[in-house]
Amino acid sequence: MMTDPIADMLTRIRNANRIYRNKVLISYSKLVENILNKMKQEGFIQDYARIEEQGRAKIAVSLKYGPDGEKVIRNIQRVSRPGLRVYRPAPELKKILGGQGIAIISTSKGILTDRECREKKIGGEVLCTVW
Repeated sequence: MMTDPIADMLTRIRNANRIYRNKVLISYSKLVENILNKMKQEGFIQDYARIEEQGRAKIAVSLKYGPDGEKVIRNIQRVSRPGLRVYRPAPELKKILGGQGIAIISTSKGILTDRECREKKIGGEVLCTVW
């Protein structure tokens, strides 16, 4: 039984990225799909698609690499976890690597990046950071 699907997703992406895999399969959940959508919008992954495998929903994620094979995702970390939730108001959301990275935040308006949260002046639970 998986207790933290977000940590599982991040670990699968981190491990696949480390060995230069092009695709990785992740267990489906709406939250995971929303996080992947933000990562795609910000250019950290190429694409993702929901698929059925052995009667269970999965998400196939296509990882992205630069023209010379350099990694686009250099670091991906879970911030808030089941044992320690991390909440931040909009003014406390700092830029990740001077704006090169993103923090993905769960808000009352849905899943947003730190940039979108600062624009809308909304805080929330910091799920993860990617740079």
